[in-house]
Amino acid sequence: MAEDGEQLPPMEKEWKLPLLVFFKDLRLLFKLDPIGSEILQIALPAALALAADPVASLIDTVFIGHLGPVQLAAVGVAIAIFNQASKVTIFPLVSITTSFVAEEDTIERMNSKLPEEEESDKISAKDKGIKELLPEDAALETLEKGLASKNETKELMPGEDFKTTACKSPTITISSGKKVKFKKEKRHIPSASTALLLGGVLGLLQTIFLIFLAKPILGFMGVKADSPMLKPAQRYLTLRALGAPAVLLSLAMQGVFRGFKDTRTPLYATGDLMNVILDPILIFACGLGVSGAAIAHVLSQYLISLILVFKLMKQVDLLPPSAKDLQLGRFLKNGFLLLTRVIAVTFCVTLAASMAARLGTTPMAAFQICLQVWMTSSLLADGLAVAAQAILACAFAEKDYEKAKAAAARVLQMTFVMGLGLAVVVGLGLLFGSRIFTKDKNVIHLIIVAIPFIAATQPINVLAFVFDGVNFGASDFAYSAFSMDGEWNRAVALSQAPIDSSGRGEMKAIRRL
Repeated sequence: MAEDGEQLPPMEKEWKLPLLVFFKDLRLLFKLDPIGSEILQIALPAALALAADPVASLIDTVFIGHLGPVQLAAVGVAIAIFNQASKVTIFPLVSITTSFVAEEDTIERMNSKLPEEEESDKISAKDKGIKELLPEDAALETLEKGLASKNETKELMPGEDFKTTACKSPTITISSGKKVKFKKEKRHIPSASTALLLGGVLGLLQTIFLIFLAKPILGFMGVKADSPMLKPAQRYLTLRALGAPAVLLSLAMQGVFRGFKDTRTPLYATGDLMNVILDPILIFACGLGVSGAAIAHVLSQYLISLILVFKLMKQVDLLPPSAKDLQLGRFLKNGFLLLTRVIAVTFCVTLAASMAARLGTTPMAAFQICLQVWMTSSLLADGLAVAAQAILACAFAEKDYEKAKAAAARVLQMTFVMGLGLAVVVGLGLLFGSRIFTKDKNVIHLIIVAIPFIAATQPINVLAFVFDGVNFGASDFAYSAFSMDGEWNRAVALSQAPIDSSGRGEMKAIRRL
């Protein structure tokens, strides 16, 4: 009830308590109704596409590991730098593109239906009026004349060489018997053009930045001038930087396809297989070492971007009519908000790593393994986050708020159930499978100490990712940015707390994630 005594509608009252969202239509959770099917059709391909790159990177690591520990460590530092530089631009670009494209595509589709519906209504009314005006005998006479005229036409025309089709048909038949289909008009989505422009520009800037500042950045990361890691790390980072435009462009296009609710095309348009094939050829057969690994990765990224751009050109008019159609102001405004969020998240992760590093190499090794397992499990949640974002953005554009509420509730329920399942899988996996990552007994001991926290936070972890998808679907980028302010402050406060090497210190470091 409202403060002035006014009764609220049932739906409004229900959503006054946010936690009730987890119980809305709970009986439909495992039912493949239209909403459930739509979520899964978007989420599953998205999760598989997101998993492709980490798997390829893991295979990269296996091949590079055969070159020696120095090369492996050097490439590890270079990849960390490249991923960090990319993350700052990729996350805002892809998130904003998905929401804006979904919104614009829905509005354009709704507007295109209006003239068709009006024309259909006019034709129906005209046909109805004609039927009412014609008496029975006049209708019969008209029918007879039409049949006679048709027979005369058949006699005058060649029998098999000429065919006619109804004017409602989307095809035209010519005398040769071949059917000519009208080409489907390309969609005009200003946000798609804007995303590609920004992706290309940001990619070029990232390339220039990493090539010319590779050595100072490596020095900042602890790779000194006399370190044996410097040359291979600098060589790998410089070559990988050449692929930055392809990475940014391909991810911008993935955002466009996600906005269309099409997560299958980015899944099929993968160049990771090419990367896996080229790795042993360039690294060992050609004797290029770490340079070969970098070249293989860059070529695979350009292959992905080429496949996606050809697919996108068939659906979207990539060149806007004028520069005024570009949504630069809208992108930059919301992009800045998400940029602050990415910086805050990155700060928390970096601070957690530095806290673990203070404890020594053994706690740091355990922390790194736990971190990778913890973050890898979030890939499944990212698939649901993409589904939530695309569906909600379309629903808000259509002003279908009931669908938006139902979709948000369903995807959060699915996420929570998935989080409980991941808690069991991750906990048992680390308990019995930690020897896959290391043989060091001390590292394994610290991993086991951290298992309760790593496993128990899985539901919270996956929900955090999907809540982002819900907020982005509602174009509420400001809340996503400001909500990280508290985390930033708590991370700084915790970093001042005393830590020890008994395992609690490592858990405190991990908790800041």
